Amino acid sequence: MKVTGFTFIRNGIKYDYPIVEAIKSILPICDEFVIAVGNSEDETLNLIQNISNEKIKIIETVWDDSQRENGTVLAIETNKAFKHISKDSDWCFYIQGDEVIHEKYLPSIKEAMSKHQNQENVDGLLFKYLHFYGSYDYVGDSSKWYSHEIRVIKNNPKIYSYKDAQGFRKNENEKLNVVDVEAWVYHYGWVKDPKSMQEKQLNFNKYWHDDQWIEEKIAPGSVYEYEKHVSVLKKFKDSHPEVMQERIKRINWKFDHDISISRRSLKEIFKKLLLKLGFNVYYSNYIRVKSK
Repeated sequence: MKVTGFTFIRNGIKYDYPIVEAIKSILPICDEFVIAVGNSEDETLNLIQNISNEKIKIIETVWDDSQRENGTVLAIETNKAFKHISKDSDWCFYIQGDEVIHEKYLPSIKEAMSKHQNQENVDGLLFKYLHFYGSYDYVGDSSKWYSHEIRVIKNNPKIYSYKDAQGFRKNENEKLNVVDVEAWVYHYGWVKDPKSMQEKQLNFNKYWHDDQWIEEKIAPGSVYEYEKHVSVLKKFKDSHPEVMQERIKRINWKFDHDISISRRSLKEIFKKLLLKLGFNVYYSNYIRVKSK
């Protein structure tokens, strides 16, 4: 069984992405890793080149900034990396530049790949998510944060990155058939120093909205005010991945939040109640199938 990791990145240093940690977190179960490095304003290419590992294959790309609406360019860049995966790979492990996998989940992920390698009605593996916010001590606890997404897919040329690169589809807009894997993706996209976070917000929203929307919706200022945008959070009481330890030690800002102050709406409460009763009212970008 051959496994290839893949991702894309641009301006990873400027916007403080944990891209090196993301790559290193899944390298132990990958036979190769393809990364599309876009034309950057910083030393991102050099950063990736300095990851001393023969598994890594770098593809230099130029982003089409005219395709920024609805995040289309992000899917385009994902597909560029996907197309450079070796044809003899069985599984493709996708990870974004602000996502990290805890080492404790790698054995179960590899086991799930092996188990479903020859199950024809399985296109991929579905992961659970932890979305960290403000600091490494809090995670989102509302439907604002997506709870699952596909991060491992079979090496099928009919599969492609969908819309803004959050998930995948196949053929003509068909959802993938997936099975759950007992593993979490640690999403650190909302954990940055307030200055870097504000810069990321201004830049990242360019890939979904026009300049007028950004001017109206993104508050002016030199730093991101986490408390003004916070939703329902809960304390994170487990350990972070080993590859994240040095980054966590370097944290240079403080974010404290009183989790007893709940902003959960009645609609949110009702949705969670239905979910406990077995009725999923949340949007899903996949079709769950039974594991054999």
